[in-house]
Amino acid sequence: MKHEPKIAILLCSYNGGAYIRRQLDSIISQSYSNWVLYISDDGSTDETLDIVYEYKKRLGDGRVQVFSGPGQGFAWNFISLVDKVPGDFDYYAFSDQDDEWLNFKLDKAVQLLITDDSIPQLYCGRTQLVDEDNCRLGLSPLFTRKPCFRNALVQSIAGGNTMIFNRASKNIILKTPSNSKIISHDWWIYILVTGCGGRVIYDKQPTILYRQHQNNIIGANKGISARLSRLLGVIDGRYKKWIQANLDVLEEIEINFTEDNRFVLNNFIRARKSGFFKRIYIFSKIKLFRQTLVGSFAFIIAIMMNKV
Repeated sequence: MKHEPKIAILLCSYNGGAYIRRQLDSIISQSYSNWVLYISDDGSTDETLDIVYEYKKRLGDGRVQVFSGPGQGFAWNFISLVDKVPGDFDYYAFSDQDDEWLNFKLDKAVQLLITDDSIPQLYCGRTQLVDEDNCRLGLSPLFTRKPCFRNALVQSIAGGNTMIFNRASKNIILKTPSNSKIISHDWWIYILVTGCGGRVIYDKQPTILYRQHQNNIIGANKGISARLSRLLGVIDGRYKKWIQANLDVLEEIEINFTEDNRFVLNNFIRARKSGFFKRIYIFSKIKLFRQTLVGSFAFIIAIMMNKV
């Protein structure tokens, strides 16, 4: 009999009462049914928990489990939930509270992932952007270059709401020091999995409706306003601070990066501390890159301005 991988769905909530019912319904409607839903609520004061416990009562303890979050922001809510969920699942799927999954999301990921815990694996992909009324707003950017550590150090290519990873990846994520100032859990996981030589599957076909609304913690990476915001982030130093936050944890965490990726990381750290000409030389040697033409141009400018 063919093994049917078991999936833990990790949903983090905070005052998501307006949309969480739609997301829960979309999870229940998945064509792939071998899953258990774990919800971590980070102190909601609206009707979120009432809705969550309504679904838990309907589906039963074997299908839905609820935890209290750490109260340290969305990134640590997700990472702490990774720790709380049992380690005997084949795959772990992140879920935001306000999206909707297309009914083939889990099925598609299971087809593309390999049941092999000898290497870390991460499935992620594009999203279909929608507004509060599910009117389609377009797609998230399409990235065509192969996901790798040289990209991950300077760019997050997919939202956590698309991510599904295996047990080997879970074990790496759990090595994140508890006092770490993680900027975003999705970027961090992309860095860890690629750094260890793991396998990243970037799905060009959207499998979720990514809802854009005024209460989004982080909005879509699309459009003129998003590009201007990223450019401003480079100019005012936010981008450099985000990278520094990741590097601070990478220098502390004890994981086995590949020899080549360790070389890239050490030289990246050295380049950021170097003068103009040496900085340019080191960056040209380690070949970090962003996925798009505009992003690549902005990255070159940022290197020259010492804003990386």
